[in-house]
Amino acid sequence: MQRPALLRGSAAAAASPRQCVAWRAAACACCGSSRKLNTGVDTIQHGVEGLMYLLTESSKLMISEIDFQDSICVLGFSEELNKLLLQLYLDNRKEIRSILSELAPKLPSYHSLEWRLDVQLASRSLRQQIKPAVTMKLHLNQNEDQTAQVLQTDPSTLVHLIQQLEQALGEMKTNHCRRIARNMK
Repeated sequence: MQRPALLRGSAAAAASPRQCVAWRAAACACCGSSRKLNTGVDTIQHGVEGLMYLLTESSKLMISEIDFQDSICVLGFSEELNKLLLQLYLDNRKEIRSILSELAPKLPSYHSLEWRLDVQLASRSLRQQIKPAVTMKLHLNQNEDQTAQVLQTDPSTLVHLIQQLEQALGEMKTNHCRRIARNMK
């Protein structure tokens, strides 16, 4: 018998003992279900993964009952199964959203920016030397903590950085990027 995909690969080797136990239990459940239903383990696993995807994406987007029904009616299930799926979604969407919010990465967010322009006009060896530098202190918030990053660059590099960021913002307004961003939500 083929080993279930849940336990294949390097992910199983790098998992904690608790995760391995959970994966083995899920694999045993898939094997038992496949024997009872007389189908392959992969079929059961793909069905469970499809159901998980349907529930997580629907919960993530907080779609209404009507939109959920419209989404599942095209799958060709019976009316009774569609009602069961709808009830499953309605009963678990808040819990799924809370789990998804816990799993989301906590990235730092912008708080404030301080900057100054430093110019070295001359030194003992070079009297006509002009050496400008822009020093920035970026304040970030992350999980109620505030951190600061000090950055220093010359004005030409800063102008190039600004141009690249403006170009990236302009690209985000294209239809292609909007479509990708919409699908990522």
